[in-house]
This record gives sequence, C-alpha cells and structure tokens, in this order.
Amino acid sequence: MALDLILTSFLRAIGQIGDRRFRRVLWLGIALTIALLVAAYAALLWLVDYLAGPDAYLDVLGRVEWVGDLLSFSSAIFMLVLSFFLMIPVASAITSMFLDDVAQAVEDRHYPTLPSKPRVPFFDALRDTVSFLGILIAANTVAFVLYVFIPPASPFIFFGLNGFLLGREYFQLAAMRRIGREAARELRSQHLPTIWAAGVLMALPLVVPILNLVIPILGAATFTHIFHGLNRS
Repeated sequence: MALDLILTSFLRAIGQIGDRRFRRVLWLGIALTIALLVAAYAALLWLVDYLAGPDAYLDVLGRVEWVGDLLSFSSAIFMLVLSFFLMIPVASAITSMFLDDVAQAVEDRHYPTLPSKPRVPFFDALRDTVSFLGILIAANTVAFVLYVFIPPASPFIFFGLNGFLLGREYFQLAAMRRIGREAARELRSQHLPTIWAAGVLMALPLVVPILNLVIPILGAATFTHIFHGLNRS
C-alpha cells in the first residue's frame, strides 16, 4: 500500500512536469542554484585571497586570482562538486519558497473539487526554510563524523538521514497548507515510514548534476499527492 502510494504519486508528478507553473519554478530554481554556487565559490576564493595575501599560492590552484579563477574551466568542475553538498539545502529552499505554486498546480489538475486556500505568507515560508536549513546543516555536520569512522556505511547514513529530513520537510509543507501545522505534524508521525521512504526516493537523484534541478519540483508535487492519499485513508 505504502509503496504503491509512493510510486503512483511520483509517476503522477512526472506526468505533470510540463505544467507551466512547474516550468516557472524550475527556472527560478536553476537561477537560484547557479547564483548560490557562484556566490559560494566566489566567497571562498575571496576569503583565501584575503587570508593568504597577494603573493599567496595554493598547491592545487597556484596563485589565487579569484576573479580569473571564478571564470575558469576548473571552476565549473569545482562547482559541480560543490553542488553535491549544497543541492539538498537548495532543494529545501526551493520547496519552501515555491511550494504553493507547485501544490496548487497539482490540486487544480488532480483534486479540482478542493476549496481554494490562501498562499502561505512569505515570512512564514522564510522562517520554515531557515529553520529547516539549520537542522539540515547541523545533522549533516554530525554525520560527517560517522562518515570518517564508518566509511562503508556513509551512503546509507547520507541517504537515510537526508531522506528522513527531506520527507519530513516536504510532507509538512504540503500538509499544513490544508490541515494546519499541528495536524500536519500528527499525520506525519502516524505515517513516518512511508514519508521517510518517499524522502529517500527524492534524495537519491539529488546527487546527480542537472537532474537534481528538477527534483525539488517533483518532490513538492509527489508529497502533495502523498498527503492527499494519506489524509483520505
């Protein structure tokens, strides 16, 4: 039952990927992702340049000329690697800030009899995003210690942890649009294994460059379907 619900929800989300509102969120997500990666790398190069001084050399990069390095081919490779670590926080931000657009598109197509709901206020969405990012960063920081001491278990820890956190966030955001924060938390607790499994499904492609740009939209759509399926049951 749970697996059927997850797969059906995911396939329905894929079937709607051409929706105009999905495309809008996708392009916003791409712009946000590129801006974040470039800004993060530029800040890193500036910091190295500032701390090391004008005559500094790095074993790998040579002299740090951060504007030139930012525009170099090696920067593109570095940012792809950086995206592996930053994509899950970015996915969270995209989901939090633009969930209403994706969820409303899903409900308009698949649940047209539902009453309309007001948008989540911007500052409420921003608060939820910042709160979740803090939890995500803290949890993954602790997980790095486990990666060092138990290397063979690293993939299981990574996907298990982030699947749990993503499932928790995506479902909470989808559910509280309709039933409020407390009822959403209660429903999430009742169906934790299903939500966790769906979160792992969402986390797996997030480590694949390019594909990970589409996953936040599919995640928001999938968990909207999952919420309605669990809420009916």
